[in-house]
Amino acid sequence: MNTLVTRIARCRLCAARFAASATGHAPRPVPWFAPGARLLIAGQAPGARVHASGVPFDDPSGDRLRDWLGLERADFYDRTRVAIVPMAFCFPGYDARGADLPPPAICHETWHDAVMQVLGPIPLRVLVGAHAQRYHLGARGPVTQTVADWRSHAPGVFALPHPSWRNTGWLKKNPWFEAEVLPALRARVAEVMQDG
Repeated sequence: MNTLVTRIARCRLCAARFAASATGHAPRPVPWFAPGARLLIAGQAPGARVHASGVPFDDPSGDRLRDWLGLERADFYDRTRVAIVPMAFCFPGYDARGADLPPPAICHETWHDAVMQVLGPIPLRVLVGAHAQRYHLGARGPVTQTVADWRSHAPGVFALPHPSWRNTGWLKKNPWFEAEVLPALRARVAEVMQDG
């Protein structure tokens, strides 16, 4: 397992791609997992702040996600209990307009099957955003539809929108998310974290 983490941390497959982005940055993979984890958080890709700190969800989105999960920072960052495995381990950069670039497919094609094999069975997978929902659920519809269909995946899987401030409007338009999904999610997180 340590060999896999080290290999991911040293990965430079996307060096030319990132150098050609508007941010012109070098790869900095952020692998954060260990066998025996009770909770898998599968997201899209690290953002610029995570690229700088080397700590996943080390930004306001992470604050909101921890609130959604009902987890304190210490529990959230205990990689023996919580595996954070985005669809790309590096910050993909921004395009010329300042928009986030999508996670490069080569990352999950290269690493994800091996990571999931090392992790083994995990009682709870939390899928943040469309990219993770496609990979883990085969979801092809809009995120809202996948999230709204939460009962068909629970208790082993919960699909979430991205916790970015950009989705504050989505949260206001979909009050059922906070009223129905979050209480069920927090209860399930508490259950799996207590069992581990």
